Amino acid sequence: MQVPDLYAVLGVEPSATAEVITSAFRRRVRELRPDTRVDAVTAQEFGQVRSAYETLRDPVRRAAYDQAYDRTRPRAPVPPRRRYVVVLGTSPAEPPLRAGPVHWEPGR
Repeated sequence: MQVPDLYAVLGVEPSATAEVITSAFRRRVRELRPDTRVDAVTAQEFGQVRSAYETLRDPVRRAAYDQAYDRTRPRAPVPPRRRYVVVLGTSPAEPPLRAGPVHWEPGR
């Protein structure tokens, strides 16, 4: 059985800080919504995400994982996070109304 790359499961780089790892874990939990999506695939993905977070949040377990994991295998690239700012109102008399950051997902 092949162990998945825990950093790829959470979608972070190996140099990520604890705060970035926690933020990525919370983002993945929101995506999976284990409280409303109760199918086998979601449960398996949520188990992988939770296991990855439990390993990477603990400095001792993370160091052991980093030492044991083979970094020579190619990794899946982490997709870039896009942020957009929408500017409304073009009248020079009043300042523009800014709304953001807006999350955009391709294909929707």
